[in-house]
Amino acid sequence: MPQLKLTKTNIDRVAKRGIASRDLLYWDTEPKGFGLRVTPTGKATFIVQGRVSGSTKEARITIGPYGVFTADQARAQAREHLRDMRMGLDPRDLRAQEEALRVTLQEVCESYLERPGKLRDTTAAEYRRHVTSVFAAWAERPVVSITEDDVRQRHRELVTRGLTGSRGAPASANAAMVTLRILLNYASRQYRRADGSPLILHNPVNVLKDHWAPLGTRTDRYVDRKLVGKVFNALMDARRHPKNADALASIDLSIFLLLTGARRNEAAQLTWDRVNIDDSDPTNCWWHIPERKRGDPIWLPLNSQAVGLLRARQSEKAGKPNSYVFPSRSKAGHIKCARATMELVSRVVGKHLSLHDLRRTFTNIAMRECLIEKFRTDLLTGHKPAQADITARNYLDLARLDWLHPEVQKIGDWVERQAQIDTNANVMPLTTSRGAASGRLQPY
Repeated sequence: MPQLKLTKTNIDRVAKRGIASRDLLYWDTEPKGFGLRVTPTGKATFIVQGRVSGSTKEARITIGPYGVFTADQARAQAREHLRDMRMGLDPRDLRAQEEALRVTLQEVCESYLERPGKLRDTTAAEYRRHVTSVFAAWAERPVVSITEDDVRQRHRELVTRGLTGSRGAPASANAAMVTLRILLNYASRQYRRADGSPLILHNPVNVLKDHWAPLGTRTDRYVDRKLVGKVFNALMDARRHPKNADALASIDLSIFLLLTGARRNEAAQLTWDRVNIDDSDPTNCWWHIPERKRGDPIWLPLNSQAVGLLRARQSEKAGKPNSYVFPSRSKAGHIKCARATMELVSRVVGKHLSLHDLRRTFTNIAMRECLIEKFRTDLLTGHKPAQADITARNYLDLARLDWLHPEVQKIGDWVERQAQIDTNANVMPLTTSRGAASGRLQPY
């Protein structure tokens, strides 16, 4: 390959359009390994080539185009790269390390979520919410700059004051930190330093191992059997005088969760095309989850109380083009939380409860009050049977659960009876005593 003293004059002479039909390399006389690549179109780019000490790797590094770099600037950069090679460092690895050291928490999050088919949409949305709200101040920071002190302080803030500063949120604090730990572990696996070691040697979230916020036992977070009727009546009273359409949808969502044991998001995102109400056959009334938490689709039976609620919502929907059963004016188009409604429920029962605690209430009613076996209760709440239950997993239709209509109807009837007992039977029922939809639940 030709040698050429790389000066402005010489470079201008050889960098001419059409001088050759292929790339030409010109090597400078000093230092050895510094050169110029000229394309057939006349584009000139400075390069450096050498062997990394202690290895058989031959490294060719692009420094940059002539015009952006002068010959003297490129020569100085070449000497830096050659010095690294003599020290056993590959400049390409150093460049990759520099890029890795700049990667931000937001970039790590998007990279993690873009993996095909790995996470449900709701889970991905939760991860993004944690990064953009809980860790908003860190989103554009390099992940390597997040320290144990940062983690401790942010976790303490969330536990004592929550995201808005109005009330502590220990469960949310722990959940957000779990998300952060997952993302930093992912960054540690995907990004490397020049020596091949992980970008993050010690995950700073591990400092919370002895400091996770205590949540207490979750099994006591449900509506006590003696208060179920009072809660149901309180929700029905609130339904008669809602502040607006969103408030009514929030109340109805809460009632639906109590009557079905559904997960919050599965019910909140329910659309009318996944609801079937059959006037002639109560066992053919169902709602459909195309992708439940455990993966498979499922068709769940509806008790007549839930059917009465849905009929009322169908009447309220008339003339309103919204596909969601529990719509909202929010960007999502459906109710995402029911804070005011659950504050009402919490006042009635005397302890703070969430929408998910209505699912726990349903489970307690099913197993403790209605004596429904765990296997059937699990199916009604969208859980899969245990791996060891070979017969159920391989021979039983676990998708279409219309055969469990008697069980879900038994739960709905029990709830309604408690409401009648609470007001000495002076309550507007969702069903008649025979369990058929009465239609007496009127829209507002």
